[in-house]
Formats: sequence, C-alpha cells, structure tokens
Amino acid sequence: MFTAAAESLLHQAREIQDEELQGFCSRIIKLLREDLGPAAVDALQRLFLIVWATKYPRRLDKTCVDLLQATLCLPTCPEQLQVLCAAILREMSPSDSLTLSCDRAPNTRQMSLVASVLLAQGDRRQEVRSVGQRIFTVLESWQPEGPSLRHLLPVLSKVVGLAPGTLQEDQTDLLSKRLVDWLRHASVQQGLPHSGGFFSTPRARQPGPITEVDGAVASDFFTVLSTGQHFTEDQWLNVQAFSMLRAWLLHKSPEGPSTLDTDDKSELEGSTLSVLSAASTATRLLPPRERLREAAFEYCQRLIEQSNRRALRKGDADLQKACLVEAILILDVLCRQDPSFLYRTLSCLKALHTRLGTDPGSERAVLPLAQFFLNHGEAAAVGSEAIYQHLLTRLPSEHFHNPMLAFEVIRFCRDNLPLFDLHLLGILKSSFPNLFKFLAWNSPPLTSEFVGLLPALVDAGTAVEMLHTLLDLPCLTAALHLQLRSSSSPSERPLWDASLRTPSCLEAFRDPQCQGLFQHLLRTKASGSAQRLTLLHQLLQPMASCARVAQCAEAVPALLQAFFSAVIQFADRALTTQLALLLLERSDSLYQVPQYEARVHRVLSSQFLALCQRNPSLVVELARELLEFVGSVSNIHSRAGVFTSVVWAIGEYLSVTCDRRCTVEQINKFFEALEALLFEVTQSRPSADQPRCPPQVVTVLMTTLTKLASRSQDLIPRVSLFLSKMRTLAQGPASSSTHSEEDAEAIRIRATELLNLLKMPSVAQFVFTPSAEVCHPRYHRDTNTSLPLALRMVSRLVEKESSLLPG
Repeated sequence: MFTAAAESLLHQAREIQDEELQGFCSRIIKLLREDLGPAAVDALQRLFLIVWATKYPRRLDKTCVDLLQATLCLPTCPEQLQVLCAAILREMSPSDSLTLSCDRAPNTRQMSLVASVLLAQGDRRQEVRSVGQRIFTVLESWQPEGPSLRHLLPVLSKVVGLAPGTLQEDQTDLLSKRLVDWLRHASVQQGLPHSGGFFSTPRARQPGPITEVDGAVASDFFTVLSTGQHFTEDQWLNVQAFSMLRAWLLHKSPEGPSTLDTDDKSELEGSTLSVLSAASTATRLLPPRERLREAAFEYCQRLIEQSNRRALRKGDADLQKACLVEAILILDVLCRQDPSFLYRTLSCLKALHTRLGTDPGSERAVLPLAQFFLNHGEAAAVGSEAIYQHLLTRLPSEHFHNPMLAFEVIRFCRDNLPLFDLHLLGILKSSFPNLFKFLAWNSPPLTSEFVGLLPALVDAGTAVEMLHTLLDLPCLTAALHLQLRSSSSPSERPLWDASLRTPSCLEAFRDPQCQGLFQHLLRTKASGSAQRLTLLHQLLQPMASCARVAQCAEAVPALLQAFFSAVIQFADRALTTQLALLLLERSDSLYQVPQYEARVHRVLSSQFLALCQRNPSLVVELARELLEFVGSVSNIHSRAGVFTSVVWAIGEYLSVTCDRRCTVEQINKFFEALEALLFEVTQSRPSADQPRCPPQVVTVLMTTLTKLASRSQDLIPRVSLFLSKMRTLAQGPASSSTHSEEDAEAIRIRATELLNLLKMPSVAQFVFTPSAEVCHPRYHRDTNTSLPLALRMVSRLVEKESSLLPG
C-alpha cells in the first residue's frame, strides 16, 4: 500500500522509544517557545508521524501538550502550525490533559480547529454540546460583513450528526433561517481577487457576473453549479449550506412534516399549500423550517435544470452528476416530509428519467430516481416500471465494471425488498442473470451482499437456472472480459490482466457459430438453461488463469451454500428431484479453474445429502440414475466427494422405512453394483489411468454394503465373506502399495466393526435402519434406552465369543 520509502519512515516512527520521544518533545518545546518557523513545522510534522503511526496512544510531556494547545490558540501563529497542532492533539484523543475551549479561539478558523480536537474526545465532558452552543452564539450575532462562517459550518454539521438532541428549538429555527438566506440570496456577481498586482486597474478588478457550466451568464440565483473565477463569502456559504442541507432537513423530522406554529395556522387555513408556497407572501408566513423546505425545493429544481447544460470542463461535468444525485435525494426527503411537494416534483423527475436514458454519464442518478418512485409511486399513482427496467437491465449490462455502482445497485435491491410489490419482485427475479454480472466482475466485495440477496431472487421457477448460473459464474467473468476486449472504445475499458493473450477466445467470441453460447451466458433475463457446456468450457479454458476469474471461482462455494439454504425452505418433491439430478450431472461438468472443482464438489456433496434428508424417497425415485452413477469407477477418481455422498445416501435411505416402494430386488441390484465396484477398486493396483482409491470411499462402500445386507438378510453371508477378505487384505503386505499404514488400519477397524454387527442380524438391522423414534436425543443420552443397550450387548457377546476361541 505504501512505497518503500514511506514504509521505512513508518517503521522508524514506530520504533522510537519513550526516552527518545521525550527528548524530541523537549526540542519541540524549545522551538515553540522561541521560533515558530520552518524548523518548528518540520518538528511537528515528525511528531505527528510518530503519534499517528502507532496503534497505541503515545504519552507526551505535559509541558509539550500545553504548548501545543497554546500555539493552537495564538492569534499570530502561522496556519500550518495550527493545523499540525490540532492534528497531533486529535491523534492523542481522548486525553485528560486537554484544557482547550472554543471561547479561547480568537477567530472562526481557529475555533474550527479547536472544535475538531474537542469533538475527537468522545463527549466525555459534554464537549459536543459546548461546541454546538459556542457556534450558535457566533451564528446569532453574525453579520454578512463580520467574521467568516465558512470554517464553522462543517463543524456544526458534525455536531448535528453526533448529538442532534442538544439543539434547542430557537437554535434550529435560527439555522434554518440562515440556510434559507444562504441558499436563495447569494450574490450573482463574482468575487474580487484576494490581491491585485501593481499593474491592475479598477476596471480590471470589477467583478463580472456568475456563469453557468456551459459558459452562459447565469439568469437565476446562485447555486453550487454556478461558475466563476472568484467567489464571495456568501457564495461559499451557499455551497456549504447545500452540502449540509439533506442532513439538516432530516434533523428532528425523519418521517413527516413538523407541525406549524399556532400563530401561523390561521394564516394558512383554507389555502392550498402546494400553490401558495411558491408566492413570496405565503412563504413569509411559513415557519422557518417550512421556509427552508421551500427554498430547498427551488434550489433542487434549479440544480436539475443546470445539470441539463453541457459543461465545458470535465470537473464541472462530474460535479453536475454528483449534484443531480444529491438534488433527487433531497426532493425525496421533502416529499416524505410534506406530500404537497410530490405533485410539483413528479413531472420534473419523469422528464429527468427520459433525459437520463440518453445520457451515458448519468447512471448514478438512476438509483436515487428509482428510490424516489419506489417511495412515492403508489401515492402519486404513476407507473415507474421503465425506471426499474433501466436499473436492472441496462445498468448491469453496460456498467458491470463500475464497482461503486455495482455495490449501490445491490444495496438498493437488498434494502428495498420490503417495499417491492409482487410485480417489481418478479422483475427483480427475472433479472438475476443480469445482476450476476456485477457479482462475476466484482466478486470479493459483493459476495456477502449477494449471500443476503439470493433468498429473494430464487424461487421454484428460477432455482434450476440459477444453479446453472452459479456453477458457471467463472465462465461469465471470462465472457465479460472478452466482451470488454471486443468493445470499440479502448479508452473506456477498465483495467484487466494485460499478461493474458487469448486470441483464440476472442475469435470464438466473435464467431457466429458460437455466439449463441455467449449470448446465453450474457443474457439479461432468465431464459432457461444452456446446452453444450463442454464446448463453452473448452472455448474459455485459456481464460481460466485470469486473476479475476480465479477470484470469482473462490466466491462460488459460499454462494452455493446460500442458494441451497434458501431453496431447501420451499422445494417440493419435484424440484428436489430435479436439483439432485442436476448436482450429479454438473459435478462432472465444471469450468477447469485451479482448485475450483474440489471446492464446488465439497458443497455439492453436502447439499446432495441435505436434499436426500429433506426427501428420503429420493434414492428410490432416482434408482436408475444412481445405479448408473455408482457403476462407473471413473466417478470415484474424478469426483470422489460427490461419489462418497451418493453411496452413503444409498445406504442410508434405500429402505422400506424411507419409501414403501423400495423392494428387495432394488436392494439386491444396488448391492451387486457396489460389491463389484468395491472388488474392482480394492483388487486392482494403482496406475496412471486408475489412481489409488481414497480410503474414505472404501469404508463408505463397506458400510453401505453392510446396511443393504441387513435389510436383505440373504446377502449377509456374501458381505460377511467380503468383509473378512477386506480385513485380511488390510492386514497383508499388499495393502502397503495402495494405502498408507493409517489408512489400512482404518479400513481394518471398519471391517471388523461391521463383521461384529452382522453376527447378530436383528441387532444390525436395528442399528443400521433405526426407526424414527431412535432419532430422538434420549436414545443417545439415556444409557437405559434401546440403542446404547443394543450396542453394549453386541460388544459383550462378541467379546465373550472371541474369548472362547482357541488361542
């Protein structure tokens, strides 16, 4: 994050011991007493670095702290020294040795620095209240030709945010009146330059009129979007008033309009406020807070008009976009507090949305506009579907590479879910492939947001397609890379890994024969599942090493967990069966990103068991597909985790207890398939084509065969003989070539345990196929209940039998 030189300086600052620091403070004390010049500035900069670089508070000499406070309040002290003193004192906060007070500050600039130190104390001695009271004292006696308030308004805004309850009614009215004056009555003439040159003439110093961003002379009142070479004091206050306007409007009025003063109610009875408030006579009758709302409304209307002008400078164009967003947010607050503003605002915002549809640089304004219509569309009885379509269709497709916009869109969807009606929720759900573009390109910061949003996006109609989309999310990232590389405006492309050279991928992306695959991958609406996934993965394989693709692949397991947690709440039998089949199918059809397959298999294996637990008859219903799955040895090596879960589910749920359609014939078919499979993987030696079988698979296969035999007791002799051979094989020298000593011991122990249980078939059936009551915790906690008793009985009988054998 820092350069090597900066890291070196930070390291030196952190390594300074207390003795060295005290010596340095002594030098600073001498400098502050004798010479407030460049040497003092350099010393204070070093001291600030020392106190800032350490995460624990540094203790400074009390004399040094007192001198820092005194220097901060000196009227003749250079500004740079005062800023450094304030910064050091803030870094030491909270501190018991501070004696600062805003009353000691000789001017408003120094008062703002003192206030910043006091607010950093954490209000342990009601510093916030004292700062606020002092600023309002200055505000009450302020005159336009008096001291500047530019330095105090940001502090006042901070006070309002920290402790809004400390302000009294007369203080809020006072500030509201001041804000109205600054917003509506700032000068429309440019200010004078701070100092004139020797050759300057009175004519040259005459201020000209304020202009608009397009260079035209301003024809209306001054706003933050007005331009000029120099600005007057009231123009700066206008800008600061606008910056704190929304927070102040919400102060004490977060939900609705404040009640009018009793003396003013009679003046307004029988009038329509939405009509009369525009007239100056009616405006003067309003209380200060209502006058401020009216001024804020007119100011925002003017900003929206100014944002339509073509700016001559890029900085002004960026400011236009930011002010447009803030203006819409303020109008939203006004309409929530006073519905009479709503009908005066709607026509303006409808026209604004039409303009935003053709303005490529105003995408950030779509979000507050959508929020406005979401809050007020029903009350105004206006349709706003076009805005939501713009938000959920065009923004993700065209601006997926904008991380701030991506975060704001997803937060908008999450925060407003309670406000979405069924129609809007349907638009949101059908747009999930488009929203996933944000996730595919910005996966690290957006993963947690999508985990929270997924339950609202998925339903029975989109579950299957969404699972496909999640599994192919790294492919979507790769496709978005190719889409950007194929764009015709290189200057607008975001950064990517320039080390990648993928001409074959670009050719495939532009190939008409492959466009159907990529168009489906980059679709904006839910439209079913794709085919020819293997071809798609092959085309995109050169992109698998891209850093952004790897980041996206790391996020998929958490998203899959969130997806299944949501689906399991509403999935019926048909959907559960469909998802289980899809898990088996897609576990062998994944994009080959390093370590991606292993991570996804871990999730799929656990979720397959969860689906079986929700629908125990799943194994019987999918008997043909599962037989085909476990009949292939290659599945053990390519997807061992999923294979193990499938085999375990067969042993757990293939019984009459779980599904009365289960027959002895089905049990025998599965037994024979698994027996042949186990024989093949244990008798063959590992090779390049057939690697070693994991010991977990061997033990699960043995356990499942034993479970099936306990339900079809004609199979017990066969499985007992097989288990005996497995125990002998695990003890023999041949096992060392296939398994480690620990793995072979685990196989031997499992085979012995299963053999002992099969010596008493009725107990084995009870243990391997327990009734529903056995799942109750008391069967595992109470030593007198049947299951622990049965296990103890089997153990004792087996031990007794083994002790009678000749030794």
